[in-house]
Amino acid sequence: MYLFKNSKQNLSILKEISFKLEKEIQTLFESNLELITNLKLIKSEFIIKSNRIDTLAFDKESKAFVIIEYKRNQNYSVVDQGVSYLNLMLEYKADFIVEYNETQKGSLKRTEVDWSQSKVIFVSPSFNDFQKKASDFKDLAIELWEIKQFENDVIVINPVKKSKSAPSIKQVQQNDDSEISKVTKEIKVYTEDDHVQGKNETVKELYETFKNAILNIDSDIEIKPQKLYLSFKKKKNIVDIHLQNKGLKMWINLPKSKLDDPKNLAKDVANTGHWGNGDYEIAVLDTKNLEYIMSLIKQAL
Repeated sequence: MYLFKNSKQNLSILKEISFKLEKEIQTLFESNLELITNLKLIKSEFIIKSNRIDTLAFDKESKAFVIIEYKRNQNYSVVDQGVSYLNLMLEYKADFIVEYNETQKGSLKRTEVDWSQSKVIFVSPSFNDFQKKASDFKDLAIELWEIKQFENDVIVINPVKKSKSAPSIKQVQQNDDSEISKVTKEIKVYTEDDHVQGKNETVKELYETFKNAILNIDSDIEIKPQKLYLSFKKKKNIVDIHLQNKGLKMWINLPKSKLDDPKNLAKDVANTGHWGNGDYEIAVLDTKNLEYIMSLIKQAL
């Protein structure tokens, strides 16, 4: 990646500035954690059973704990360390809940945590090809995020995407007693296929039509599969979609009274239990109102 500074149509390359310490990365990341990841900071330097976790965070959407580790070099195995941390979390669930309750307002019960959505994020200026390939499994709850800093106070953060052809980690498991096997039995990484599988062709086609229309709104919109729905995000949730047997249910991520909907197509669910983000719900059975629904979704950008 090349970054340029434009000065009266004359470009000059912005030089990368190395992080001197891992602590620099950690401080920068934690200070802006919600902006970068939409995660809630629970504890910096969390100590559990002689293990030091750099950052303990909580994902309010998936209701799961997230461990974040920072690295300056590439001399470590992201899979071995990541799986070890996931096993640690699953073995000592109560300790994580106690830490949450001691540092945050309110009380979190064990039943309110979806442990199947736990994950580990590694943050580093770069990852080598081996690390990227070793973690490239669609159902492995380990993410790699690259962070670089340049002159003129420019910071670039880039989550490393798993390949579209990423295999299942279960295909390479050697035995049922391995750490990876224990993790994959309890932790589930959801994919788009999980939501589409088993639906009839009419619903699949309807979803594909709306999916492509949403992705065409902005090239930076990404699909993030959750347990109960598919999130379409650009830094934050824009719209969530749940595939039903006969159609789609969509939630636009806007608070009550903030949606301009002259046709009154969206239902106010601000005071009603619902899965997705936002206070507006739309039931979709066909593409008749496609363009109008896109105009509503654009308001959440």
